[in-house]
Amino acid sequence: QVQLVESGGGLVQPGESLRLSCVASGFAVDRYAVTWFRQAPGKEREGVACVSGSDGSTHPTESVKGRFTISRDNSKNTVYLQMNSLKPEDTAVYYCAADLRLIYCPTNQANPWMNFEFKNWGQGTQVTVSS
Repeated sequence: QVQLVESGGGLVQPGESLRLSCVASGFAVDRYAVTWFRQAPGKEREGVACVSGSDGSTHPTESVKGRFTISRDNSKNTVYLQMNSLKPEDTAVYYCAADLRLIYCPTNQANPWMNFEFKNWGQGTQVTVSS
């Protein structure tokens, strides 16, 4: 049974950093793609970053590129999201998601990874950026 458990959210000031963790069970993170999404109040859920299971390549979305980094620790079966230079607009509930049908992170415009219907989601962790 696939399970994903996020942690690491909190309240920070603009410009500060946070590291989110997603502990996976029921599958190996070095074999399947694992992603981070976020949803702000009143807004649609959006993809943040994806790490491919096949080769570990990482794919942040344009809105966070240069500030957020996705990584994984295979020995801990955990995927991380390092968030630097946080802005108030980063405030959201952050979720990790995975699906045993997806080994890598598709980046083609026709059907990119953020449009995939992931079956497995964590419970989410709140990130609030405010002064």
